[in-house]
Amino acid sequence: MIQPAIAIGSGAVAGALARYYLTIGLGELASRLWPLGATLPMGTFLVNLLGSFGMGAIAALIGQQVLRLSPELTLLMTVGFLGSFTTFSSYILDTVKLMAEGRSHLALLYWLGSPVCGFLGLQGGMRASQWLAGVMGKG
Repeated sequence: MIQPAIAIGSGAVAGALARYYLTIGLGELASRLWPLGATLPMGTFLVNLLGSFGMGAIAALIGQQVLRLSPELTLLMTVGFLGSFTTFSSYILDTVKLMAEGRSHLALLYWLGSPVCGFLGLQGGMRASQWLAGVMGKG
């Protein structure tokens, strides 16, 4: 069971580094080419689009058996690289899988619930940190 972990970890390192550098580079490019590019997180937006496109392409090619990869290489590319590059691509793929399984109501719930709950979780974490800083006398 160590091989899948190594494959995922290797892909994750590469995906995280690619996300970091592409987010910076694409953000700078967008801010020069588009007026809103300087005010919106365009680097992250474009990385999410690239990751979603990549996840869709790989999933379709594997599903149609056009691309035949070992299980470890599939994990490296999807869970490792693209999962680290952008979890958004995994979120979209999971939504599409639910729809393909005929569970549209769950797909809609997952699709809408993920960003709403994520936003609430982020806000909750920020407020908990502020509270903790106040209790510790650092806020």
